[in-house]
Amino acid sequence: MVRRGVAAWLLRMVVLLVIVCCTLSVLYMLACTPRGGSQHLFFPRANSPTGKEEYRAVLQEREEHHWDYVNSLKRQIAELKDELQERSEQLKNMQGHSTDSLGLGLGLDQANPERPQKALLQFLHSQMDKAEIHTGVKLPTEYAAVPFESFTLQKVYQLETGLTRHPEEKPVRRDKRDELAEVIGMGLQALNNPESNSNHRTYSPSDFVEGIHRTEKDKGTLYELIYKGETEYEFKRIVLFRPFGPVMRVKNENLNMAHTVINVIVPLAKRASKFRQFMENFREIGIKQDRRIHLTVVYFGKEQMSEVKGILENTSKSASFRNYTFIHLHEEFSRGKGLDVGARFWKGSNVVLFFCDVDIYFTAEFLNTCRLNTQPGKKVFYPVLFSQYNPGLVYGHRDLIPPLEQQLVIKKETGFWRDFGFGMTCQYRSDYINIGGFDLDIKGWGGEDVHLYRKYLHSNLVVVRTPVRGLFHLWHEKRCLDELTPEQYRMCLQSKAMNEASHGQLGMLVFRKEIEAHRRKQKASSKKT
Repeated sequence: MVRRGVAAWLLRMVVLLVIVCCTLSVLYMLACTPRGGSQHLFFPRANSPTGKEEYRAVLQEREEHHWDYVNSLKRQIAELKDELQERSEQLKNMQGHSTDSLGLGLGLDQANPERPQKALLQFLHSQMDKAEIHTGVKLPTEYAAVPFESFTLQKVYQLETGLTRHPEEKPVRRDKRDELAEVIGMGLQALNNPESNSNHRTYSPSDFVEGIHRTEKDKGTLYELIYKGETEYEFKRIVLFRPFGPVMRVKNENLNMAHTVINVIVPLAKRASKFRQFMENFREIGIKQDRRIHLTVVYFGKEQMSEVKGILENTSKSASFRNYTFIHLHEEFSRGKGLDVGARFWKGSNVVLFFCDVDIYFTAEFLNTCRLNTQPGKKVFYPVLFSQYNPGLVYGHRDLIPPLEQQLVIKKETGFWRDFGFGMTCQYRSDYINIGGFDLDIKGWGGEDVHLYRKYLHSNLVVVRTPVRGLFHLWHEKRCLDELTPEQYRMCLQSKAMNEASHGQLGMLVFRKEIEAHRRKQKASSKKT
C-alpha cells in the first residue's frame, strides 16, 4: 500500500512539473518576442533564410532539456521503488527468521537487526497488540462495535451499502479485489509451507471456504480465513493482520468440528403454521445434512400447543430424530425468558447455543459458520441476517411468487441486511451463563437481545458481527400489540416499515397515482395519433 501510494504521488508530481515547465517556456517566449521594429529579435524571423532552422533548433534544445528532467525523475522513482522493495523483503525476512510467543514469526530479530527495521517491527507489533484479535475490547455502546465484512472467492457481503450499492456484490474495485486475492494467497502459502503441512497436501484456491475482515482505523485490518481440512468436518483457520504495513501472520489453526453440537433454541407461542415451515427447513438442513444438532422448543401457554407437539413428534418419527427437547411454560410469552430457560435446561457438556426464531431459515453453511466463529471464553458470534421483503410487493402478484428456495436471493430488490437486529446469536453455553444471560424483567417484544449484546461488548470476549449469506429472516406480516411499552411499540413500527419493500419499490407505491395518470395520458395521446 505504501509503495503504491509513493509511486502514484511521484508520477503525479512528474506530470505536474512537465506541465509547469512547458507553461513557463511558452510564457518566456511570449515575453521575449519583439513588439516594435526598433527592438532586437531574440529569435530569427520565420521568413528569413535561416529563421526556421534556428527556431527549431532552440525548441529542440528546450525539449531535450525537459526530457532530461523527466528521465531524471523517472530514475528517482525507480530507485524509490527498488528501495521500497528491498525494505519489504528485509522486513519479511526478519519476520520469517524470528519467533514470538505464538511461534508464528511475529517477534524481533535479536541477532543483528538494523535499527530502522527493528523500530518498524516494534511499531507493527504494538499495533497488533492494541487491535481486537486475541481478546475483546470493552465498548460503551452497540454503536461502537466495528462490524466485519464476509467474503468468498467471488463475492463480498457488506453492511455499508447505501442506496446505490448492493448487499452482495463482486469486488469490482481493483484495489479491493487485489487486497482479498493477496490475503487468500498468503493463507495458501502458509498452508503449503513444508514446516506446517505435515500431510504434504497442496492447497489451492478451491479449498478456500469463506473469510471475514474488518479495519480498525487507528490499528489495521484483521483477516480470518477458513479453508477445507482433511475431512468433511475439519477446517483450517489462518489469521492475518495488516497493521498499515506488510501483512503479518497471527495464527495457523487446525479445527475439527466433527463433534461440535449446536443446540438450536426456539421460543414459541401459537404460530403453528410457521413452526411447520421451520421444521421443514430444520429437517432438511439440520437432520439430513448437518446431523450434529439438537432442537429445544420452549412453548408458552396452551393454545395450539398440541398441534406444535404433533409436528415435532411426527418429524421425530419420520426422520428417526431424538435430539430434541420440548419445554412447556404456563405463562405469558417472553422471548428472553424462553431462551434463558432453554439454555439453562441443557445438562450435557459445553455446547454451542444458537438463539433462533421460528421465522428464520438457515443453511448448512451457516451452521458451520456458527461453529467456526464461536470459541468458549474467547469469541461470540452475532451474524447479520438477510431480511426478506414482502414477496407480494417484490414479485408484483401473489400468483407470480416463486417457491421459497428461489426467493432466498441476496439482492437489494429482495431484502436488506438486518443490521439493527441482535436476536440471532451463537455462543457457548458457558459464556452465556458467565455473562449473566438475559434481563428477565423485559417482557414481550424487543429490547432483551440488545441488552445481552451490550453485556458481551462490555466483556473481554471478541464479538464477531458480520453479514452471512446463509441466514434469512422470512417475511411475515408484523403486528405491534397495544400491550407494548411506548419504546417497544416504536421499535416494532420501525421494524414493520423496513420489512415491506425496497426504497425504489416503496417509491413506486407512493407515486402510484401519478404513474396511473401518466399511463392514461400516454394512452390518450396514442389514440389521437
